[in-house]
Amino acid sequence: MKLLYTVQRYGEDIVGGSEAACRQFAEQLVRRGHHVEVVTSCAQSYVDWADEYEPGTTEINGVIVHRLKVAELRSMEKYGSLNDWTFMGPRPLPLFQQQRWTRLMGPQLKNYSTWLRTHASRFDAVIHMTYLYATTTVGLPVTSGSVPTILQPTAHDEPAIWVRQYDTVFRLADAFMFFTPEERQTVADRFDFEPDGAVIGIGMEVHLQADAGQFRRRFDLGDRPYLLYVGRIDTAKGVLEAFRFFEAYKARNPGPLLLVFAGEAVFDLPNHGDVVQVGFLDEEMKRSALAGCLALLQPSYFESFSIVLCEAWLQGRPALVQGRSDVLAGQARRSGGALPYQGFAEFEAALDLVVDDPVLADQMGQSGRRYVEASYNWPTVIDGVELAVELAQRNFTSSTRPVQNRAD
Repeated sequence: MKLLYTVQRYGEDIVGGSEAACRQFAEQLVRRGHHVEVVTSCAQSYVDWADEYEPGTTEINGVIVHRLKVAELRSMEKYGSLNDWTFMGPRPLPLFQQQRWTRLMGPQLKNYSTWLRTHASRFDAVIHMTYLYATTTVGLPVTSGSVPTILQPTAHDEPAIWVRQYDTVFRLADAFMFFTPEERQTVADRFDFEPDGAVIGIGMEVHLQADAGQFRRRFDLGDRPYLLYVGRIDTAKGVLEAFRFFEAYKARNPGPLLLVFAGEAVFDLPNHGDVVQVGFLDEEMKRSALAGCLALLQPSYFESFSIVLCEAWLQGRPALVQGRSDVLAGQARRSGGALPYQGFAEFEAALDLVVDDPVLADQMGQSGRRYVEASYNWPTVIDGVELAVELAQRNFTSSTRPVQNRAD
């Protein structure tokens, strides 16, 4: 099949999030024998969408990538004030303000609609990755009705999904691809219809093992046990709450335990003698860090799927996860590999359990590993993608839409 992905950013040096997931899906589809192209921005940073890559067409690991220049940089001062007004201002929110908010969300690409109208018909299906950005809010209405169209929304219950302009966007796709059952339920509950599609997960390289000592040696951790956070160090990821919980835990439970933060920092954490920041890690060093940790800490309230949680399980390590995230709590429940917590008291109890019972911690890690190997190996996930494409093609041909309104 010939498939087109649309996504806001794309590149080997863009790690994490829907962008990295899109690249992995595209490359795995190429390995399966499909022809895959991507249309995206020239931006490397989601903060301002400034052009960093050259516009035009290149090939990355067998995927044909078309980059369009960004038409309008995002001013965080202007966007930030509008964002606050959008979610904390008076209701109902006027439509023109919703449209202005989605426009400033970006990235607005030069001649994007024209490019899609010219090229989309070359493909057997177009897949729009993540609902939030203009590559979908602008692109999906263009491709819908002209080519089988799939929305891979990476949706979760966050303030943005309640912007009413998305009501139309979600009803234009011929089929959906979801990462988790919780994501599908979020879409069904929010938009009041039963989405036609498949829960396919995200594929993982299940046989990559690591030397747990490599990370310890590089950052001189000795033999001290450590909790590990991997990801963007951002208040939106629950990082500050995690820091405060750990700070309170250490005040009540002195000892050698460390909390290690690995990832790009977008704000400065407070200083603490038992908190270590190591910055961005390459894939090999990240696996080593995961293999050597006491447990992964995943504190985010807003997740559609946690890749790093699965990566921790593949290294045989358990996790403590944010219990107020339905997705994380669901992954913990299905795998047996993580302890969900809500609030400090449950955080302390969960951490005590993995500190005091290393045998149980190892068993949880191995349970998580078996779950990932069975559910998220790439051949199984790509089978799901192919079935979703076939479903979109059938719905497109029969001129139906995956919108079945629920009974009142």
